[in-house]
Amino acid sequence: MKKILIVALTLLVSASFSTADAAKKKKKNEVKVDTVVVKQPVVLTNGSDTLSYAAGMMLTKGLKPYLQQSLGVDTTYMADFMRGFEEMLKSSNDPKMKAYAAGIDIANQLNKRMLPGMEREFTDTPDTIIAETVHRGFTDALEGDTTVMHQQYAEQLFQVKQMENREAKEEKLYGPNRDAGRKFLAENAKKEGVITTPSGLQYKVLTQGEGEVPQLTDKVLVHYEGRLVDGTVFDASSKHGTEPSSFQPNQVIPGWKEALTMMPVGSKWQLYIPYELAYGEREAGQIKPFSALIFDVELVGIDKPKAETTASSTKKTTAKKPATAARKKTAKRK
Repeated sequence: MKKILIVALTLLVSASFSTADAAKKKKKNEVKVDTVVVKQPVVLTNGSDTLSYAAGMMLTKGLKPYLQQSLGVDTTYMADFMRGFEEMLKSSNDPKMKAYAAGIDIANQLNKRMLPGMEREFTDTPDTIIAETVHRGFTDALEGDTTVMHQQYAEQLFQVKQMENREAKEEKLYGPNRDAGRKFLAENAKKEGVITTPSGLQYKVLTQGEGEVPQLTDKVLVHYEGRLVDGTVFDASSKHGTEPSSFQPNQVIPGWKEALTMMPVGSKWQLYIPYELAYGEREAGQIKPFSALIFDVELVGIDKPKAETTASSTKKTTAKKPATAARKKTAKRK
């Protein structure tokens, strides 16, 4: 009897191990199958159905490239996109889902637009933007956590640091350019024939005309060439055709504005313009911020309005008629 019991226990234990082993093998060889959503067949029973279905398909035009290029979505995972899309459609009126979706949207905006913009702004400055710390400051502010700093103080601090870093960046990148311009103008002011106005504009008369001096709103006709202090030509009227350029003095940089309203028509001057009277701290094509500029400017004429020209022509015609008649009478007497 004892022997039979031992054999029975042995068979039971053996069977247990075999079952467990079989279960392990089954689990190991098991292939995970995603839940398949069975779609209901589409039935278009009227014109509105047909229109609506076509509208849905039409709205997806260009969506995949947009997901890839603008949102950085790997379209290998379109099933996950579809799951999120379906969940949002079903729960679009759920306030929790709205808040969750808004959180995802703002996180994308922060990482894709706000942070990269800040990182570019603080490139080549003493300070840098650290994404993880920005994230923490962002969430602390939303949660009202003032352990580190208050919102108002944070805004003021950022503005001060932003200005300090911008000035440091400008000094690093463009300080040498500004200093080169100042040095050039200081030496140029000592040269014979160079006149310096109270504003800091320098000019030298190459040819003095005797025509009319333009007003601010007159349309002037000029030939010109613009150079940097190192001699680089960045623009010239000859690049835009053979005709002189036309504009009003109040439409151009302050240095030109001042010079043009002092020049008589027929004059050719060389202008030496400090950056404050040129493009200032802005960059304009080949012109770097803080650039002093040199221009050769020839004032060819003033383009008067047609009405004024017509009136002038009428006066001249009227004046000639009596003289013409007098000559005819004299000829008959002879």
